[in-house]
Amino acid sequence: MKEVSKMIRTLVLLCIFCISFQGFALSEGGDEGAVDTKEEVDAYIQHHIKDAHDFHLFSYTGDNGERKHVGFPLPVILWSSNGLVTFMSSEFHHDDAGKVVVEKGGSKFVKLHSKIYELNAGATEVQFDEHHHAENAAKVLDFSITKSVFGILLIGLFMLWAFSSLAKQYAKKKVPTGFGRVLEPLVIYVRDEIAKPNIGEKKYRKFTGYLLTVFFFIWILNLLGLTPFGFNVTGQLAVTAALAIFTLVIYTFSGNKDYWMHMLWMPGVPFLIRPILAIIELAGAFVIKPFSLLVRLFANISAGHIVVMSLIAIMFTLKKSLGVVGATGLSLVLSFFITLIEVLVAFLQAYIFTMLSALFIGMAVAEHDHDHEHDAKGHEVPDAEDVRGDFI
Repeated sequence: MKEVSKMIRTLVLLCIFCISFQGFALSEGGDEGAVDTKEEVDAYIQHHIKDAHDFHLFSYTGDNGERKHVGFPLPVILWSSNGLVTFMSSEFHHDDAGKVVVEKGGSKFVKLHSKIYELNAGATEVQFDEHHHAENAAKVLDFSITKSVFGILLIGLFMLWAFSSLAKQYAKKKVPTGFGRVLEPLVIYVRDEIAKPNIGEKKYRKFTGYLLTVFFFIWILNLLGLTPFGFNVTGQLAVTAALAIFTLVIYTFSGNKDYWMHMLWMPGVPFLIRPILAIIELAGAFVIKPFSLLVRLFANISAGHIVVMSLIAIMFTLKKSLGVVGATGLSLVLSFFITLIEVLVAFLQAYIFTMLSALFIGMAVAEHDHDHEHDAKGHEVPDAEDVRGDFI
């Protein structure tokens, strides 16, 4: 009971700290100043859930009225018309409106709405049309270490250290100690409750490594997104799409003869219907299944961030009508309970993605019994033992 009580107190303090930090960031706003109006709140939330080329925590106004930014720059790696170009994101000076032109490697670059463009030859500044689209600039191939990429690398190194330590303890046949005691029950849970039931006793070991990796990767990144650091890695469509493609590649290349036969020429159904079913099955395997994986994770995590930030913003948007104390109290209560729910959702989304991945892999490697006879129309003829069993 003491351990559970400590965990609850730690969780409560963490939620309050996260809400307070995010509230401070909202109160100071972005580059322009404090967030007060609905439009400013919407702009701040959109900025929060997007990826960025620098690691920006918050901004504040100094005693001299100058805006100061807390964070650090990240490497910008671009493939332009003049080849590979690298520089630090600090050269844009937190500009996101194309006002700052960075000249590197014989090319000129501007940043518009978190995207980097290369100015056309001879241009000195970006020009916009009536829809505020750049007329004299084009997108470049961007291989930068963005905030999301930095988070992926950070969690990757953390997982490598944590599981390497756990593996060494298992190799020495020692009882896990330290952080390994936290990882061990989760590893056993993924193996016994996800991998074995969905893939089968004979083949689960081949895929357990991937399932463990994707489960802990998504779960830890989801939790990291709830911290004041502003990570939203699993809320990026490119990240969830990459994870879904990994699952797609694994169950596609692991599929056995029975899997492809049931997909392309399903036994037990009339011949005229089989081509139609084959098209549906192929669409399900290559489009619907990976699409459901990537959209479910992306939508739930992004929605959670938007809801939490919106509830925190209540203390600023309603402070005139409810007063500072009333708006702050309402915002704190609502944000606290939503943040607690988001902690559960962080685990739940990792579990669902891993469970569905295991299910799709299990369907691809499952062995089917073809010993039954079929009639002239392709329908399965049950054995006498099966018929008797139906009546017992």
